Amino acid sequence: MRIRGAQSVRPGQTPAATAAGPGESGEAPAATAARLRRARRRRIVVTLGLVGALLIGVNVYAAYMVTSQRNASPPRPSGIPANISTSLANLMALSPVGATKAPGFTLTDQRGRTLALSSLRGKVVVLEFMDPHCADICPIVSQEFVQAYHDLGPLASKVVFAAVNVNQYFTSVHDMAAYSAEHQLNSIPNWHFFTGPVPTLRAAWRNYHIEVHAPSRNADISHTPAVYFIDARGAERYVASPMVDYTGKGAAYLPASQLASWGHGMALLAKDLAR
Repeated sequence: MRIRGAQSVRPGQTPAATAAGPGESGEAPAATAARLRRARRRRIVVTLGLVGALLIGVNVYAAYMVTSQRNASPPRPSGIPANISTSLANLMALSPVGATKAPGFTLTDQRGRTLALSSLRGKVVVLEFMDPHCADICPIVSQEFVQAYHDLGPLASKVVFAAVNVNQYFTSVHDMAAYSAEHQLNSIPNWHFFTGPVPTLRAAWRNYHIEVHAPSRNADISHTPAVYFIDARGAERYVASPMVDYTGKGAAYLPASQLASWGHGMALLAKDLAR
C-alpha cells in the first residue's frame, strides 16, 4: 500500500536519487534545465521588447507634444479690433487701455508751434516718446510712422502722428527739427515732435507711464517704448510696445517685413478709430 504523499523508492535507490531522476514525462534532468533556461530567455526578450516599445511610444508622444506647443499660436489678446490679425496683435504686443481720457499737455513742436494735446481733438493721434539723439529704437519707430502714414491713404488727413521728447539734455526746437528732417518725418503733414521745459516733459512722461533713465548728457538715454492710440474724442484706446533687433555688432535694426507689418498695423488701428 502506498501512503498518499510518500515517495516510492525502487530497490537499490535512495530517495535523493529518485528526486533527481526522470520526471513523469520521461525527460532527463539536463533537458529539463535547458528547456527552462530557453523559456526564461524568451520571457526576458519579450519583456525587453515591450519595455523598448513603451519607451519609444513615450518619446514619440513627448516629441509630438513639444512640437505641438512650439507650433501653437499664442492666444488672441482680448479687445483687439477684428481687422487686426492675432499674429499682428502679438507682434505689436497690442493691448486695449479702457477708453480713458488721454492725459493732456501743452508743448512746442519742431516748427515752433505751441499746442495743447486737446487742440488735436477731432483727429486720431498716434503718440510716441522719442529721443532726438537716439540711434536705437526711435529711428525704427520713425520709419514705421512714415510707412503707416503712406498706408492710410484717403484717411491720412484724419490722423496725427506725434512724439514727446524724452531727452532732458536736448530740448530745443532745433533738436526736434533736426531729428524730424533726418528721419523724413516731415513728409507726414500732421507730424509733431513736442518739446518744452523739463518739468513739463517729466509730467508728460509720468502721466503716460514712461520711465526715462538719463545718467548724463553724453550717455545713452533709455526709456519705456510705447505707442498710444488716442481716438478723435481724446480717449486712449490702445497701446503697443515697439521692438527692435540687434546685429552682431550691436546696431539696432528690424527686418523689412516686420517694419512693414508694424506700419500696416498702426495704419489699421488708426483707420479703425478714424471711421
